[in-house]
Parts: sequence; C-alpha cells; structure tokens
Amino acid sequence: MPTIQFLPDLLISQIAAGEVVERPASALKELLENSLDAGATEIRVHLELGGTQLIRVADNGVGINQTQLNLALARHATSKITSLEDLERVASLGFRGEALASIASVARVRLASRTQAAAHAFEIRADGATPGELQPTALAAGTTIEVRDMFFNTPARRKFLKSAATEYAHCDETFRRIALARPDVTFSLHHNDRAVQHWRAHSMAERIAAVLGADFTHAAVDIAEIAAGLSLHGMSALPAYSRANRDAQYVFVNGRYVRDKLLAHALRQAYRDVLHNDRHPAYCLFLTLDPATVDVNVHPAKTEVRFRDSRAVHQFLYHAINKALAGRAGDNPAAHAQLSGEQHYATPPTNTFGNSAPTQPAYNVRPTYSPSYQASMPLGVAQPAGFYDLMTRDIAPLQSAPATPTGDAIDAPAHPLGYAIGQVHGIYILAQNQTGLVLVDMHAAHERIMYERLKTALDHQAIASQPLLIPVAITADALDVAAATEHVDTLAAMGFEIAPLSPTSLAIRAVPQLLQNADPAQLARDLLHELRESGASRVLTEQRNALLGTLACHSAVRANRQLSITEMNALLRDMETTERANQCNHGRPTWFQISLAELDKMFMRGK
Repeated sequence: MPTIQFLPDLLISQIAAGEVVERPASALKELLENSLDAGATEIRVHLELGGTQLIRVADNGVGINQTQLNLALARHATSKITSLEDLERVASLGFRGEALASIASVARVRLASRTQAAAHAFEIRADGATPGELQPTALAAGTTIEVRDMFFNTPARRKFLKSAATEYAHCDETFRRIALARPDVTFSLHHNDRAVQHWRAHSMAERIAAVLGADFTHAAVDIAEIAAGLSLHGMSALPAYSRANRDAQYVFVNGRYVRDKLLAHALRQAYRDVLHNDRHPAYCLFLTLDPATVDVNVHPAKTEVRFRDSRAVHQFLYHAINKALAGRAGDNPAAHAQLSGEQHYATPPTNTFGNSAPTQPAYNVRPTYSPSYQASMPLGVAQPAGFYDLMTRDIAPLQSAPATPTGDAIDAPAHPLGYAIGQVHGIYILAQNQTGLVLVDMHAAHERIMYERLKTALDHQAIASQPLLIPVAITADALDVAAATEHVDTLAAMGFEIAPLSPTSLAIRAVPQLLQNADPAQLARDLLHELRESGASRVLTEQRNALLGTLACHSAVRANRQLSITEMNALLRDMETTERANQCNHGRPTWFQISLAELDKMFMRGK
C-alpha cells in the first residue's frame, strides 16, 4: 500500500520549474523582471545558442547584500512581499520567490552581486542542486546572473527544446516585451557574441518606434484616456496595418505584459467594425490601475490577470480604442490636406481626414467583385454638373491665397476630399482638392457609408422597409423555409418581409429601404444563412455587425458602374460625414492623397 511522504526539496523545485521555466525565454523573462524590480536603469543580456547554452543578465540595480545572497536561490524567499496585504496589491513584477530556485534546480547558475555600499562583490553557484558557498568576485555595483546548460539534469525536458534559432526567437520576443514595458531603461542584447539590439532610455513613443518599427508608428493613432481610476496610453494601428497573426499585439497591465482574454475580447470588439475577416489588429497599450483592483497571482507565468470590476475595464478599453478609430470628417477642415509627402508617391489617410498620412499599409489588396448584379447608387443628389464653379470658388482662391507666418493658407476648403474629375477604369474616382489629387475606391467607400447607415438605423430600431412592387420568388431548401417561418420578427426588425410560397420556395415582399437597389434574392439568402447558423439572438447581437457588413457589401456600387459627376461628388460628400470612412468594413483604405509636391517630384519639376 502506497505511503504518503514528503517530497525532497530538489524535486519540489523541479516540479515548480515545470510551471515557471518552460524554455530559455521563460527564464529570461524572470531574470529581466528581477532586474527591473531591483531598480536597474541599464540591463545587458548575452545569449548563446538561443539561451540553451547560456543566458547572462547583468544590471546596475541595487544589488543583493552578501548576507542574503544564499537566500536568493532558496524557494519562497523574496524581498518583494511580506504579508497577505502585500500580495493583494502587488506592485512588483516578481513576488512568489520561486523563479530563481526553479531555474537553479534545472540549470547551472552563477549569481554575483554587489550593493553600492559594499566594498566587494560576492558570488554563489548552484549546479541543479543545493547552492555552494559564497565566494568573493570582481563586479561593479549591481547583479549578474548566468544560467548555463538549461535542463542538463532533466534530459526528458531538454529534448522538448526546439532548435537554437527557434529558442532565440522566443527569447528575442521576451526581450522586446520587457523593453516596451520600460522605455526609461536602457537595454542591450547580444547573441553568440554578436550585438543584436541596443535601445537607449527614451520616451514611450520613441521606444515603441524602435521596437515595433516606423511602419507601425506611422500607421497608428495615439491613445490617451483616463477615467474612473483607469488610465490607457499607447498606440493602436489603423485597420490598414492589420496582420495575418497576433504577432504585433502588446498589452501591459501596470507595466506587466499579459495575454488576457478579457482585454483581448474588448480590443476585438473595438475593431469589429473594420476587421471582419481573418485579419488581426496591431497595438501597444499600457493599462494602469490600482494594484488592489487586479489580481496578478492567477497563472504561474504571471501572464494572466483577474480584474475586480472586469466589466468596467472591458468597457473602458473598448470605448477608448473605438473612439480613437472612429474619426469623423469635418472636425478640422484646415488640417484635412496635411500629408507626410516624403515617403511614398501615394500615401493612405489616417483615421481622420485631419491627421498626417502614414506609410503604405502592409495590407492593401483590392478584392474582385462579381458584376452579375449591378446596383444603382442610392446617394443624395448633389448640385448639377456646374460643380466646376464650386471648384473655382472653393479651391482656386486657396491655391493663390497668401500664407500666414506659419505657412498656412488663410482659409480652408469646404470639402477636404475635393471635387470629382472622373473615373479610372470604372473602379476609382479621381478628385481634385486644395492639396492635389485624391483617388477613391468607390466600392469600398460606398460599402462603409451603407454599413454605418445600417448600423445607425438598427441601433435606433428604425430600419425602414421598402415593399417590392413585384415580389421576388426564390427557390429554397427546407431549412431556409423553416428559418423564414421561425424568425419573422427578426426579419422584420432587419427590414425584410419574407414568406413561404411552398415547401421549396420563398417570396421576398419587402427589403430594407437602404438596400432597395441591391439584389433581393442574395440579400435574403445571406440573412437566412446567418439565422440558420447563429440564431436570431446572435444575429442581432454578436453577429450583427458582420451581417450588416455583408448586406452593405451587396448594396454598395460595383466595379465598372459608370457614375455621373453628380453621383461621384455625392459619394465624396457622404464620405466626409461618415464615421470610419477612411477604411472599408474589411480594414482596407478607401482613399489616397497625392500632393502637388509629389506630382512635381514625379515630373521632375524644379530640377
């Protein structure tokens, strides 16, 4: 019969190591956090073979007193908390006192340290067992820790390590996260005796640019929101910078990098209006709140947290990002035509017409659309084709207007997107504004306009229904017929009237007034498909925006649709008064600006 007995301390540490130290990157994270907790302003990292052979972290922090150096490698020994009250409002990155002991149980560790007041430095070593005796050593003030031959005494764990290149990639990502969290600290990284990174202490914006690159910062908007004890700062990229994976998503809570489901959900919701496909947003965000309102003692690796008021945090984060992404034209007409002008001949807009333009987006692919059903444009009619008179009044005087001492024109154009000149290949609208030329993807722009109108109408429970003069009959399978019968109220709320004609056919008698020019058969099939897959409640809540985006796409003007000048100008005016008009529902840009300076450069004028 098995007996209950105490486990040896070494085995206990090795079990703990299985939770804390998964790979070299895990050990590097713990060592870097210890350096930051020690008040270091400079941290140097040296790796060999991706950290599997050597991880060395040297800092200029406060150091460890000689009399306590042997405790540093002991389990549950820490200087960061002393009571339950401390645990309930943890302000440091580390607090459990397990990391160094766990690392020392599965690797060869050398820990050397010296305080500012000490005359000499001392070191202690451990080779996967009980630490040895203190020995004097040479070291400036601070702490240096070396971790060699990770998992040398646990071969079953070591064989799960990947190649040196893969392990180095994980270490590099950990290093980047820590560097983002503390822009006030200088970081350097060497791998196999080669200098890889060196980031001096900078502002938050400069550190984000250094780590994530200029492309990200040029395509991002600044975030700065404070409310009810919550603070959010950082940068969030526009949808045009969306990624195929989540490799550019960084969220920090009180300086700690986390991968929290609640925060991730809030951010997905904030981007849902502009990213409906399999694209992922990019952001670097710093959330600060009272440590007593967040529990960091949830996961062994401390990458998950639990909030006391999770709903408030979710709503705060969602509204902060949604507000930053939802620019509305016309707020600052004087700045509408500002451009960077130096990086590309054609530069996309930012989230509002009033900000400077970022670099070319990483994701800018024009989809192809089926021309099988050609809708007309239900746009308000602008003034007749005497729009050239408007151009003369709006633009010409400004082009010749004297500049103010700051270089700005005296007045601003009434319409930042200018006035249409014509169409390009039946796909793009070419317009002229004060700054130069504007190129608009007419389908993408119209799709955003229709989508925002549908959203507003549904929010106000005011989707007007348009009866069809002649009902449209469509063939349908039994499930579609059943869905139409079961969800009559939901269909009505969406502006549809669909009734069974027979066991295999349906009659479409009314469609939303906003979509009256779209293909009613395809609209009905898409809506019934969503009702079958998701149910009425999800169609009106979680799946609502995706469905409205699909309906808007069907109703938007198609490629090769010939528009009159009046229709083109009406589209431009609608864009200027529509939220998020700079991106279509899938995150692609809807317009680009080409400045006169860029045109002059193309044609080598003034050379």
